[in-house]
This record gives sequence, structure tokens and C-alpha cells, in this order.
Amino acid sequence: MTDAMETGDSASKASKDMVVTKPADIDDADFANYFCTYGYLYHQKDMLEDQNRMTAYHNAVRLNPDSFKDKIVLDVGTGSGVLAMWAAQAGAKKVYAVEATHMAVQARKIVAANGLSDIVEVFQCKVEELVLPEKVDVIISEWMGYFLLRESMFDSVLNARDKWMKPGGAMFPSHAKMYLSAIKTAKSKQKQQELDESLNVWDDFVANTHENYGIDLTCMNSEFEDEQKEHYLNSSAWVDIHPTQLLCAKPFTLASFDLNTCTMDDIAMLRDVDFELSLFERNSGASGDEMCAGAFAGWFDVTFAGSSENPCENVVELTTAPDANGATHWGQQAFYMYPEISPSRGSKIKGKFDMLRRKENQRLYSVRMNWKQLTKDGVVNEDIGQRGIVWHIE
Repeated sequence: MTDAMETGDSASKASKDMVVTKPADIDDADFANYFCTYGYLYHQKDMLEDQNRMTAYHNAVRLNPDSFKDKIVLDVGTGSGVLAMWAAQAGAKKVYAVEATHMAVQARKIVAANGLSDIVEVFQCKVEELVLPEKVDVIISEWMGYFLLRESMFDSVLNARDKWMKPGGAMFPSHAKMYLSAIKTAKSKQKQQELDESLNVWDDFVANTHENYGIDLTCMNSEFEDEQKEHYLNSSAWVDIHPTQLLCAKPFTLASFDLNTCTMDDIAMLRDVDFELSLFERNSGASGDEMCAGAFAGWFDVTFAGSSENPCENVVELTTAPDANGATHWGQQAFYMYPEISPSRGSKIKGKFDMLRRKENQRLYSVRMNWKQLTKDGVVNEDIGQRGIVWHIE
């Protein structure tokens, strides 16, 4: 369940067609920063048009009818109600669907239009405020954000699991993994050039301001440089990576979660994760130029396997890995680095990875990496390496 920017005519039209009101149980800042976007049908449409997402969830329910037949199901963050309706169509005895935004009103209409109001009951509230008359056998939710954890919606899913799921119940999805790789991209060099140009423009501006108006702004040089570095170099980016950009034969698994048993502490942060990436040399087409690593890239997958007590008959996977056919709406996250890393100067990148929540907004994360490059003989390449580089996942 990822955040989309409200841009262009579609957002403008949506805002004119519908006013999204804030439920009383949601904090004003959290509503403005997160919940309000999901109250618009155009944003629900973006997610419903993601065929990989839709097919995986549909198959997870459709191909495992025993997991839903005569079961009590909770859909956390139901949105337009699609997952709840699939559970009902698979034979669920009762489905409780909770949605914090105004979309709950629309979901009730959609459920009724599909003749499932006798099974699916929609609640408009935060799941933390939800009161149910019974425990549930299954919790289904599409909670994943960029690089899996952005948005921190899984906090709410964990709250629901610990409060409402019966012993031996099953989470859909049941497992998740996060991956890291290195990719070829010209964007890192471009970003450095854009930063240099911005700093040159600032220098001219400071000189002109002093000459024409007698005001000295040189005391702001370091502040402006920090601000521009944050924008150009220290923000990750949504990307659609083609598999030919990958410079590692196999991505590194940063984290693996059993969603039936993991805790809030497990997902709140990833700290001091040792990673190692094995690079291979690849030339770029007819020019024969070496392809250098200009960014780290991260993505995730989730698996629908049920629980040990109630395993799925047919395991289904949803991956956001680079795909020649195009990305899911989650895409991948690129963490640009400059200077680039040349595979011919060392076959391995070794480092430490941290992913921590932002203090100013707990739904957002920052990634920090230290790394060094090793030659084929295992010797550290002293010319290549970075310490404490931080990227913000916006």
C-alpha cells in the first residue's frame, strides 16, 4: 500500500469532485501526511491497475480456498474492499473490513453492488480503535510501502494480529524479504553535475547580492550546500530498473520476516546489517565501455504461505524485483552514489546497512550505509569507499 503524489489534472479533478473528511480518531498530522491520499478513488485505481499486485493477491485467495472456507477474516486497510470481497467469494463465513478514510463509505457501496453485504462488514476507523465481536482466523492486508517498510502500516497490522487473531491463525501475506543490489545508472553522475551547477548558481547569486544590494550572504554557504546535497544526493528515488542494469548475479537478502510471529522491534529498524555484493564486469554494448555501479538498489517480495498450523496448499509470491516487463507500482528504490564503483577495480562491495525511522515522521525511513570495495584478491581498494552516507526514503 504505497503513497502516490497528488499531481496533475487527476489530483485536481479528484479534489474538486470529493472532499475527504478526517475521522475523529486520526491525528491531524498523520491524516495530512498519510491517510488523506487513500480517501480518493483515483489513488485506489492506481493500485487496482497494478496487475502483479492484483494477480498475486487474487491467486493467494483463489488458489487456497481451504484457508478461507467458513473462516472469520479481517482485512486491514481495505481501501475499496477488493481483498475483503475475494475472501467472501472464497467462502469466508464473515469478513470484517476496516478502513480509516472516507473510502470506507465507497467500499460499502462496492460491497453492496457485488451482493456481499451479508458477509462483508466495513468499519470506518483506525484498526487500533476497532472493536470486534470475535477473534479471526485470517488477517489479509496490502500494507507494503516503498522498500517494504515505508509508511509503517505494518505497525497497525501487527496491532490487529496481536489483538484479534486466534492462535494458529494465518497472515496473508505471511512472509517478507528485503533485498539490496548494485546497478548501472548514469543518474548518479547527473545528480552530482546538477549539484555542482546549483552551487555555482548560488555563488553567483551571493556575489550579485553583495555587489548590488550590499548584503553579504556568504554565512549561508554551508547551509545552502547541505540543503542541496540533501535534495540531489541524499534522497532515494523510485525507479523502474531493467534487469540488464543489475551488476550482481544475486541480490543480498537484508532482512527476512515471518509475519505470523515477528514483533514491532523487528520491523522498527534494521541496524548494523552486514552486507556483501559480488560484482561482475559487464560492458555496455558496442562501445565496449565498462558498466560502473552508480547506485545501490533495494526491493522486496512477500509470500503467501499461511502459517505452520494452517499452511497454504498453493504458495504464491509477489515480487517487486527488476522486471523486463516493467515495475509494480512499488518500483524499486535507488540510492545513488558518487563516485561510481568500477567492477574491474574490485569484485566485492562489503558494508553495513541501517534503516531507521525518521524522528520528524515515524512513517518515513532513512537508510544509512558504510561500504568498501575489495579487489579480487580480497584487498581493500583504498580509493573507493564511503562512510555514513544517508538517504531519505520520501
